[in-house]
Amino acid sequence: MSLPRLRSATSKVHLMNLSPAPGSQHTQKRVGRGRRSGHGKTSGRGHKGQKARSGNGKPKLQFEGGQTTIVKLFPKKGFTNQNEKVYAPVNLDRIQHWIDTGRLTSSPTQPITARELLLSGCVHNVHDGIKLLGDGAERLKTPIHITPSRASKTAIQAVEKLGGSVFCRYYNPLALRDCVKARTDRFDAAPTRRTDIEWYTDWKNRGYLSEKAITKMPMVTARWKALSKQLQAFRGEEFDTRK
Repeated sequence: MSLPRLRSATSKVHLMNLSPAPGSQHTQKRVGRGRRSGHGKTSGRGHKGQKARSGNGKPKLQFEGGQTTIVKLFPKKGFTNQNEKVYAPVNLDRIQHWIDTGRLTSSPTQPITARELLLSGCVHNVHDGIKLLGDGAERLKTPIHITPSRASKTAIQAVEKLGGSVFCRYYNPLALRDCVKARTDRFDAAPTRRTDIEWYTDWKNRGYLSEKAITKMPMVTARWKALSKQLQAFRGEEFDTRK
């Protein structure tokens, strides 16, 4: 005769009052132990067939009974560009409407970034960065200060005509996430591909690493100055050519 388990009167947890929850434990199903066990002979698998064999017994999702699958019938076309970037477009007329409704503000020391555009609802997804476009330039009436990832020439001309400023800044996925979440405890991302280096060190694109941008931006970090000097060294390099 088994004695009943004693339970403590207090609500404290001890080794003596620990026990599995009711219904959480089940008797193991033992197959192949004779017909008397109820799971003998075929062990609950039935007679022959694909599902009675050893192994998983389930084919791949594309398996169609042995015939040529539909995946192989369609030819391959094109490729996926691993270096492609999808930018979230923002037009000038939309920014002006957001300013008129009081949802966006900007200043030289606090420019509009991807964070402000996302939180205000001006864009619904930042994707790989913000691209400023010049549609609706005639409706722009307020000088704005903005730091997107890319900007078109018409947008740059329209913003600077009213006394605003545009400085394109490089963001990788981690840096863009830090910008959206307002994290400042990590280093800024630096462009590493040749195309990105040439873009962000060119003043025509209003790259933030160009020499003119370093002197014009109101807030410049020491890291940006060092990167600008280091990444523009290739412009003055000379190589020996065979005669």
